Amino acid sequence: MRLQEKVAIVTGAGSGFGEGIAKTFAREGAAVIVNDLNREAGERVAADIAKAGGRAAFVCGDVSREDDHVTLLGEAVTRFGHLDIVVNNAGTTHRNKPLLEVTEAEFDRVYAVNVKSIFWSARAVMPYFLQRGAGVMINIASTAGVRPRPGLVWYNGSKGAVITASKAMAAEFGPKNIRVNCVNPVIGDTGLTAEFMGVPNTPENRAKFLAGIPLGRFSTPQDIANACLYLASDDAAFITGVCLEVDGGRCI
Repeated sequence: MRLQEKVAIVTGAGSGFGEGIAKTFAREGAAVIVNDLNREAGERVAADIAKAGGRAAFVCGDVSREDDHVTLLGEAVTRFGHLDIVVNNAGTTHRNKPLLEVTEAEFDRVYAVNVKSIFWSARAVMPYFLQRGAGVMINIASTAGVRPRPGLVWYNGSKGAVITASKAMAAEFGPKNIRVNCVNPVIGDTGLTAEFMGVPNTPENRAKFLAGIPLGRFSTPQDIANACLYLASDDAAFITGVCLEVDGGRCI
C-alpha cells in the first residue's frame, strides 16, 4: 500500500473528484478526513470507506472559513494521531457566460472557495508541517488555468492563481521538506459539469467539448485520484512545484 500509516485531509470529498481521491487514498492505506459542506454526502463517503475496511471520519466544513481549516487539522491529529497530506480539492465556478454578466457575488464566491481556501489551508497546516519536518500539499487547479476558455474568465483566473501560488509555496517550503504540487483536471462528470459548459449536459453539447480533448473523453474521479496518489506517495519524494495536467491532451 502506497500510503500505509499516512493521514490525509481531502476537502470537497463528498462527491466527484474529492470522493475519488478520498476512497483511493483509503484503499492505499491512508486514514482520511473526509471534508465537505454537504453533510449527507460526506458522511456517505466516510461510511463507504469504513465498509470497505478503511479508516475515515467526516468533518463538515466550509473551506472559505479559516476556523474550519483549523478544525480539520485538529480532527486529523485527534482522531488519527498526526497529519501527512492535505488535498485542497473543494472548488466552485460561476456559470459559463459572458464576463459582463458575472455578478460581484459570483466573483467573490469563486475566489473565496478556489483561492482563499488555499490561503487558509496553508495558514493552518504549514506551521504543523514545519514542526514535523515534512508534509505534502496537493492543490486541485484546472486546465482552465493553463488554456482558458471564454465564458469562464474569473474561474480561469482563480485556477491560474492556484497554480502560481502552488509553485511559489513549493519554492518557499521545499527547503523544509514540504512538497506542494498541483493537479490540473480537464472537464469531468461532476456536479459542476453543466455550469462549466454553460449549456445543458446533453450528448450534442458534450461533443463540442470532447472535440478539444485528443483522447476523446472527459476526466473521471479515478483519473484525478491516481495522479494525487502518485504525488502524495513516496514515489514522488523528489517532485515539488509540478502542475500535472490530467487532461487527455487538452493542453498540448
